[in-house]
Parts: sequence; structure tokens; C-alpha cells
Amino acid sequence: MRLSAIAAAFAAVIILTGALIGPGPADASQPPPPGARVFFANLKDGDTVKSPFVVQFGAEGVKVVKAGITLPGTGHHHLLIDRELTDDDKGFSIPADDNHLHFGGAQTEVELSLPPGQYTLQLVFGDGDHVPYEPMLTSERITITVE
Repeated sequence: MRLSAIAAAFAAVIILTGALIGPGPADASQPPPPGARVFFANLKDGDTVKSPFVVQFGAEGVKVVKAGITLPGTGHHHLLIDRELTDDDKGFSIPADDNHLHFGGAQTEVELSLPPGQYTLQLVFGDGDHVPYEPMLTSERITITVE
């Protein structure tokens, strides 16, 4: 009996803190601050890299913070690999899978190991609940080749 009460309390904490990541409706998206932008700090369209390689995320006009912090003008990076978000994705949490990487610890870089091939990469800045700003605050979508 005591274990089930502890499990229920733990589940409530997970739900209340937003620790569960996945698609689903969220509160209304906020607009990005004027002039805000996100970008790849060390890669550009057409680059060729050797795996593993580092991807550095840049942001101007917004503050990069941990997931769960929902102050205006704050959020964290999401890296989309061979995916893009559409108008149908607006207002929903960004999925978390091998093609939608979350950096809810306020990380500004990642080392990726990808098999040889061509990939598209795009950054999407999401609020503390992993919901993209409206309009979406994204980097340019770039194509890289992994040797």
C-alpha cells in the first residue's frame, strides 16, 4: 500500500514538472522577442564532416535555460535531424526521438556520431514546455555530409 502511494506521488511530480516529453497540447505559444535568432555556430550548409563531430548552437535575443523554466524570452534548443516541423506541429511539444533531440539541460553543443551520408539539420528553439515559439524560432535548415 505504501509503495503505491509513493509511486502515485512520484508520477504526480513527473507530470507537474514537465519531465515527460512528448507530443501533446500545451498552453498558447509565445512570440519570440523581436530580433531573436538561433543558428549553427560552427557549421554551414554544404559542410563535410567526419563522425563524430561537434554541433554548436548559437542564440541571440533569447536566454538559453533548462526545460521547465517558462519565463518569456527563455527556452532551450532542439536539434532536428532529417525532419522539419510543419504548421500542424505548432502549439504542441516537440517530439523526443532519434530525429528530434532535446537539450533541456540548457546545452549549447552536442557531439554527434552519424553513419556516412547526407543529413539535414535544423535548430528549433522551444519554451520550457518544449513548445516552439509562435512564429517558430528556427535556424536555417542546412545539409551536411558525413564521411
